[in-house]
Amino acid sequence: MIQINHQLTPAALLPAVNRLFTLSGEKIRRLQKRWDAAKGTPVFTIKGEYTSRGWTEWTQGFQFGAAIYQYEITRDETFLEIGRRNTVDFMASHVTHIGVHDHGFNNVSTYGNLLRLMKAGLIPFNEWEKNFYELALKASGAVQASRWTKLTPELGYIASFNGPQSLFADTIRSLRSLALGHQLGHKLMGEMDRPISLLERLLQHSEATARYAVYYGEGRDAYDVRGRTAHESIFNVNDGAYRCPNSQQGYSPFSTWTRGLAWILCGYPEEIEFLETLPDAEFEPYGGKKKILARFLDVAEAVADFYIQYTPIDGVPYWDTGAPGLAHLGNYLERTAEPFNEHEPVDSSAAAIAAQGLLRLGNYFKRTGQAEKGARYYQAGLTVAQTLFQEPYLSVDVKHEGLLLHSVYHRPNGWDYIPPGRKVPCGEASMWGDYHARELAVILHRAAKDQPDLRFFDI
Repeated sequence: MIQINHQLTPAALLPAVNRLFTLSGEKIRRLQKRWDAAKGTPVFTIKGEYTSRGWTEWTQGFQFGAAIYQYEITRDETFLEIGRRNTVDFMASHVTHIGVHDHGFNNVSTYGNLLRLMKAGLIPFNEWEKNFYELALKASGAVQASRWTKLTPELGYIASFNGPQSLFADTIRSLRSLALGHQLGHKLMGEMDRPISLLERLLQHSEATARYAVYYGEGRDAYDVRGRTAHESIFNVNDGAYRCPNSQQGYSPFSTWTRGLAWILCGYPEEIEFLETLPDAEFEPYGGKKKILARFLDVAEAVADFYIQYTPIDGVPYWDTGAPGLAHLGNYLERTAEPFNEHEPVDSSAAAIAAQGLLRLGNYFKRTGQAEKGARYYQAGLTVAQTLFQEPYLSVDVKHEGLLLHSVYHRPNGWDYIPPGRKVPCGEASMWGDYHARELAVILHRAAKDQPDLRFFDI
């Protein structure tokens, strides 16, 4: 269980945040200079160098979004040029990609962040550039929403790249693309010119994820522990019936792949922030705003409590809570995580994603008058960040292209690099782990400076 440090403040972490961005800038420059776009998208490191891995192209937005965040903090226009130019040159195919569930990763991280910076006055206003970003976000939200499996008239989901039968936990954070499309006044147009609400599909997908990917300790199956999650949920597309949990990147359908848990922990509090800003009337067809927000909050609390309880004391989880090698580690939840152990890898990228969710959930309770509950989650997020922003997780070697070490991509497939003399992956980074470490650092930098919260929909 995480030992929450209740004395930590964002200001106390500011030196670590500044150090992170100093290291980050050098790594972005190094990768930009070396990377050949013809090789595809950088995904994770091997021996300190980024490599590609053909599965789906879901990390390119993180590559260029990282430079945009770097500019936001440092105001070094070199990074703005990297982020802006590469968005124009390489991201159009992601806007119209009909084969993936990753639009919120790729396109909100690039077009969305650039539009947000323009509105904030951090880059010069240009009407046509604004229109360009807005059109990309509208199209992205609609394309993402079109990848739809209908279960009932009131329920459905955005299908994963595995096919129409598959709902992934990851997709909850890609709902940002639907949120921005809706905010910009866009709709998906269907057969016979039927308008399809992006908000409706956002809410239906969120409910499907809440109902089937998250457990609440209510006896759903023999492994129903409150807050645990299933990476994948499988349905019969002929009649919409739920069939079973599954896992693509975790150990088993009945254990919790911690990055999938982290996506849900990050996604629901973030969507709560967006939904709070919408007028009550928009929720009337779906049971009312109060009911919707309560459902989102129930999910967020359950997964946050599970993360805190089933993560080592410093806040970095092992890659799956049911991984068989954990049995050899003894009371591993009662000490700090051990990235160099011989049995199971940790996943720092899950920690970076989860920390943001904990901070956002804590902020929600603080602003709604529940200070004690808010402090628990917020301080847990700070505790995780403190661990990640120092060695052995922060990569201080300027020759290593990664920023956040000890990230894991696909343990069952054996894709992660195992150094000589080691038995499990360690010492490497991933594009999503690095991006979310930077995003977490931006959140804390703004908090330390008493600036408004980082919100994806401030466009």
